[in-house]
Amino acid sequence: MNQFASPPDWASQVDARHVAPDAAATRPMLEVEALCRRFGGVAAVEDVGFSVTRGEVICLLGPSGCGKSTTLRMIAGIERPDSGRIQIGGRAMCDSGAFLPPERRPVGLVFQDFALFPHLDVAANVGFGLQGPAPEKRDRVGALLERVGLSSHAAKYPHELSGGEQQRVALIRALAPRPCLMLMDEPFSSLDHRLRDGVRDATLDLLRESETTVLMVTHDPEEAMLMGHRIAVMRKGRLIQEGRPDELYNRPADRGVAAFFSDLNIVAGRVSGGRVQTSLGAFPAPGLAEGSPAEVVIRPQHLVPTEAGGTPARVERARYLGRESLIETRLEPGGAAMKSRVPGLILPAPGSLIHIAAQPDSAMVFAGDGE
Repeated sequence: MNQFASPPDWASQVDARHVAPDAAATRPMLEVEALCRRFGGVAAVEDVGFSVTRGEVICLLGPSGCGKSTTLRMIAGIERPDSGRIQIGGRAMCDSGAFLPPERRPVGLVFQDFALFPHLDVAANVGFGLQGPAPEKRDRVGALLERVGLSSHAAKYPHELSGGEQQRVALIRALAPRPCLMLMDEPFSSLDHRLRDGVRDATLDLLRESETTVLMVTHDPEEAMLMGHRIAVMRKGRLIQEGRPDELYNRPADRGVAAFFSDLNIVAGRVSGGRVQTSLGAFPAPGLAEGSPAEVVIRPQHLVPTEAGGTPARVERARYLGRESLIETRLEPGGAAMKSRVPGLILPAPGSLIHIAAQPDSAMVFAGDGE
């Protein structure tokens, strides 16, 4: 039984397993509308709204201080909004007439530091939030420990576990009561980089296997693209863009969103005849007025050395990175600094003159600043 569950009539409302399949597929498990939170008159979260359907993983992505963790804490009930509305499974957690505390919300929580109880062994940590007959709780704990390969660690204490093992215990402890919604705040950031990939893959498999609805906070764009069905990018307390990973990467709303996913090469120009004329060539500029300033944005992997044509560029440095090489150049004569990432061992000598060309279909064009 879910430790967070209210009376049975509510449990049947919020748990999508008890809803007809067609309704469960279309009704959001989480709805957030016009959420706002201020600290000392400064807006930490401003007019944020989104929804998450059952079984979906959505990642709140953004730099430190953008409001993503504050948003998650308000959904969890740890932080009280100044205004806005939160619904989980169709029931209001927070609106003008209601505010449910964390213990009454059907959510599971996984934090960056895992927050395991140091005085309890692994089995007791996993079973902490379970209610009901002891045999049922014991079976649930055993099944989860077996699922994540920790059956032999049941009697160990948190300090006896590795970081990856602690993360798995924190995850299944949150999953044990079968919450309607899992909230995860930077859950992998404390793990070693080499360990992180394997733990993330295992976590994603378990979440999707259990059809758990997940809202995860991260500052790592690669992690967001790996984990999320959708990504919601936040900046300065506001939601800037949301969509599938490929949509945000290939069709960012602005240069700031584009820059969050990789380094950028930026060249300025003006619109003439529906195209931006730049030192790297001309690029289509749909929607921009004739004569207006524009910026062409090109990711390093889309700006490559070429044997024929292209723009002259002087090599400033070239570094071999294993799977690829990073070549830093400056457009001739006296132009902007550029970065190219190319596969294989391509290392032109510093000071040499090469030619580089952009792949037109991969260039992104945004309105520029007026002079």
